[in-house]
Amino acid sequence: MRHNKNFNHLSRTADHRRAMLANMAISLIMHKRITTTLAKAKALKTYVEPLITRSKDDSTNSRRVVFSYLQNKEALKELFGVVAQKVGDRPGGYTRIIKLGTRQGDAAQVCFIELVDFDENMLKTPKAEKKTRRSRKATPKAEAAPAEAPVAEEVKAEAPVEEAPAAEAEEAPKAE
Repeated sequence: MRHNKNFNHLSRTADHRRAMLANMAISLIMHKRITTTLAKAKALKTYVEPLITRSKDDSTNSRRVVFSYLQNKEALKELFGVVAQKVGDRPGGYTRIIKLGTRQGDAAQVCFIELVDFDENMLKTPKAEKKTRRSRKATPKAEAAPAEAPVAEEVKAEAPVEEAPAAEAEEAPKAE
């Protein structure tokens, strides 16, 4: 019986699919975010998440198993070093897929796939500001900042004035 034996073959042979997923996994580990089609991103997610889970246990056996999938020493170092430290306390869900729309040439759905803990924009908690007319009054604060800047320039202008007589005194003996 063939119960639950379906997954997306991506219109490729097994060797081609395995090589493509390995290359995409290496790129994802090295760059932390890649742009690809939605079907490939979903296939890559199922391919790379068990490898990231393996990287939490830094043992010789884990390194050998992951290396058999990736075949890239630099990606292995990055995965077991930087990535494993960031995702050490996360129980799963290491990647995020963000849909971007359709590609103009062939109307394929395009998306980002990224490592969750490495997106600085998503890690920052946005302030819940309401968009009202009152929020436009933030510009007077920006105008107040340039008013403070000339004060600092005046202080700088005073310092060379104090040094100027000393400089003139040094120039006078040279002229004689």
